[in-house]
Amino acid sequence: MNKIELLYVENVITRKKTGVQQTLSFFMQAANVSYDKQIDVVWSGEDGVWQTLPANYHCRLEHDKEYWQARMQFQLTAEQSLPGNIRFGLRYRAANAEYWDNNNGSNYSSQADSGVMVACAAPVLNIDFASKLDDGQKNVPITVAVDKYNDADKVTVHWTTDNWRHTRKTPCHFKRDYWDKVALSNARNPNQYGVAIWKSWLRIGAAFRVQYSICVERDGQVFWDNNYGNNYSLSREPLKMLILNLHCYQEDNQDYKFSQIAKAINDLDADVVCFQEVAELWNGGAGDWQSNSAKIINDRLAAPYYLHTDWSHLGFDKYREGVAILSKYPFITQDAKYVSDSDDVYSIHSRKVVMAQVKVPYIGRVNVFSAHLSWWEDGFADQFHRLCEWADSKQSSQVRTTLLCGDFNIAAGSTGYHLVVDGHEYEDQYLAANSQGVFEKIFRVNDPHWQNYLSDDYRIDYIFLNKTGELQVASARVLFTEQDYGRVSDHCGYFMVFEPKT
Repeated sequence: MNKIELLYVENVITRKKTGVQQTLSFFMQAANVSYDKQIDVVWSGEDGVWQTLPANYHCRLEHDKEYWQARMQFQLTAEQSLPGNIRFGLRYRAANAEYWDNNNGSNYSSQADSGVMVACAAPVLNIDFASKLDDGQKNVPITVAVDKYNDADKVTVHWTTDNWRHTRKTPCHFKRDYWDKVALSNARNPNQYGVAIWKSWLRIGAAFRVQYSICVERDGQVFWDNNYGNNYSLSREPLKMLILNLHCYQEDNQDYKFSQIAKAINDLDADVVCFQEVAELWNGGAGDWQSNSAKIINDRLAAPYYLHTDWSHLGFDKYREGVAILSKYPFITQDAKYVSDSDDVYSIHSRKVVMAQVKVPYIGRVNVFSAHLSWWEDGFADQFHRLCEWADSKQSSQVRTTLLCGDFNIAAGSTGYHLVVDGHEYEDQYLAANSQGVFEKIFRVNDPHWQNYLSDDYRIDYIFLNKTGELQVASARVLFTEQDYGRVSDHCGYFMVFEPKT
């Protein structure tokens, strides 16, 4: 395909008691040339004045293709006329290059109130579709553009809410009344480009995800729009998790870095955050809540989260050092306990873990543990076994999954790492998202010190998810590097997204 390609344009004028309004919509397909890109609709109305309308990212089609959309509305007033007939082209700028789709230099045109004009060679096209389900949404509107509508016999949506284990079929209906109204109000272009609009509604209730494709039957032939073989997919907001070791107040420019962490939580709209090496001033063992690093970060969020934190031991001779969980959703239950042999607050080998259960909309109850365990030689194995026993005791039929999060002080591929993944109860979710199917495959590096570790993978921070759970990781990325929010700790952060398996 070309770097930028128009799929359809919609040009509709509505006349209501509130006045006359013209809506212009442009939908296009673009190659993912670069993350940093700018796509515009360069257009002019009947006044002949050329203008620029920025397009917005709509959703991903494939790893190297995206959908983009631009939309604008105009209100007829005594001082302002409507654009009427328009001419336009699409401009795509990325990586110091510029690409156009302007109808081979002739520009596209769309007549006032002409409805939908399909620009690509497609007998059936899903139009005006959303990329996600809104909170509380129970129905999905489907709008289908079909060419040569007099020949179309049937339009059907094939859809599922359980990853095609069960398939439903919902018929679409030809909106003749819509086209009659358009034709009556638009003497300049009564033919409407030979495109018919069929509509339907999918009743999905409280389903997390819906997938669908569209089938058109005409004169014994069958035509499909299945999103280029990918099917269309809409889902609720997933569970977004962030983990980070805060480095116990040992950073230069510490206050600025707290603000950067809060900014990342806000920008990424994380649902649950797990911190380790959370610190507050020792103050004779009584602590100092106002200096608690998790509290400081939480206070800087756009809307403070629910916070559960506890401390294990004296850190760096001046802090109460512990762990924390921040959650956008209320805690149903919360707990904290030592998983180490020692509970001596003056011993660095004393390790306490905090847990919380939250109910995530459209996903259900999730148990989250924020842990900072000892190195292998300092008792990791016993600590991890106690953590697993504790997690098992918190499991119930209502819990969708369990997530063990934090700094485990075991490098990927090490003996301690194998203890976790070879137990076949928990999986490394960063690895699952980025290298599916390699849990049993260890790549060696040419360094005697790291020879048993995963190649180029010296992680000690993880989210481990129980295999019997009902969630799966959708994506995982490293955070707080020179490429995003900057270094804020001696650890990187990890941001992962989880969805139901079906």
